[in-house]
Amino acid sequence: MIEPNTARTLKAGVTACSAAVTAALGGVGWLVLLFLAAMTVDYITGSAAAMKKGEWSSAAARQGLWHKGGMIAAAVGAGGFDLTAGLLIESMPGLGLPFDYPALALSLVLSWYILTEIGSVMENAETLGAPVPPFFEKMLAVVTRQLEEKTDFEDDEDQDAAHVVLKK
Repeated sequence: MIEPNTARTLKAGVTACSAAVTAALGGVGWLVLLFLAAMTVDYITGSAAAMKKGEWSSAAARQGLWHKGGMIAAAVGAGGFDLTAGLLIESMPGLGLPFDYPALALSLVLSWYILTEIGSVMENAETLGAPVPPFFEKMLAVVTRQLEEKTDFEDDEDQDAAHVVLKK
């Protein structure tokens, strides 16, 4: 059992880190925290599901951690893209977009990863014996499909490169 002072210190640390992330990143900070929480829950439930099936191995667990590390790297890359694009738009006269650009790529990448992690947690829950409501699976599929459709790449022969089209 965790001692009360240790638990308080742990809670204070988590609260301070959460406050720092959300203060630094605003609303995107909440996506970052949700992303990290979803990855953690997926890893724990995936390990539990593998143990239940008698398939847990340290090699598979390490592979899962490498996968999570890659997701973090992709999110950092999206954040770097947003930072670079935002600075470019601010510093180049006449360069602009028809919408505000605070953290578009990072928000989209994190949202997509969160949805995929939630789907994986639900699969793990089923493996562990919990019924997953069919309506939830459909809702998750619809939201994921909407995100992918609204950020679809379109090839346009009149443009030099493919571009992201945010559809209304």
